[in-house]
Amino acid sequence: MADDFHSVLHALRVWDVPLPSLTPATAPPTPLPLFKEWFLDAAAAGQAEPHTMTLATVDAEGRPDARTLMLHDADERGWHFASHAGSAKGRQLAAAPHAALHFYWAARGRQVRLRGAVAAGTPQEAYADLHARSTGALASALVGRQSEALGSEEELAKASAAAWARAQAEPDARAESWTVYVLDPVEVEFFQGDAHRRHVRLRYRREGDAWTQELLWP
Repeated sequence: MADDFHSVLHALRVWDVPLPSLTPATAPPTPLPLFKEWFLDAAAAGQAEPHTMTLATVDAEGRPDARTLMLHDADERGWHFASHAGSAKGRQLAAAPHAALHFYWAARGRQVRLRGAVAAGTPQEAYADLHARSTGALASALVGRQSEALGSEEELAKASAAAWARAQAEPDARAESWTVYVLDPVEVEFFQGDAHRRHVRLRYRREGDAWTQELLWP
C-alpha cells in the first residue's frame, strides 16, 4: 500500500492544459471585479464546484482549523458564507472573528486567498439565505447540532427524516441558529500558475478605504 501511495503521488502532474495569464498592469484597482471575472472563467472552463472554498479559523487555544464550504455571495461588503452559530466554526468566529478563505480552480491553475475580519449578518439575512436554497438545505439546517458528537447513524437518520418532513410541510420554517457570515478582506491574493513555475502572485492590501497592489515572489 505504501509503495502504491508513493508511486501514484510522485507520478501526478498538475496543469496539463493551456493556462491563462494574469497581467498585473491591467488588473482592476480593487479585488472584487477580478475575483468575479476569475470565478466566471473557472465555471466556464468546467471547474467542478467553483463556489467551494476553504475557510480557516482558530480555536480557543489558537490552533488552526479548516473546512470546505460554499460561497453564498461576494459584494462590496465582503465574501458571504453561512453556518450554524453553534457549530465549531461558529463558536470559533464568535471568539476570534477573523478568518482566511482559499479558492483553488485547478482547471485554470488559479488560486485566490483572502484574510480579514468576519461579522455575522442579521436574522433577516439568514432567513433569506436559507430559503433561497433547496428543501434539502433547509432540512439539513433544521437538523442542527452541527459538530456535536453523534451517538449512532440511526440517530442521524431519525433526525434527518423528521427534518425533511418538516421542511416539506413548513417551507418557511426557521432554523434559529443559521447565520450568515461576511468576511471583509484586508488582503486578497490572486495566484496564476505557470507551467515553467514563473507563477504570478498579485496581492491587494487595503489601507483605510483604498487598495494597493504588490507582486510577490512565487
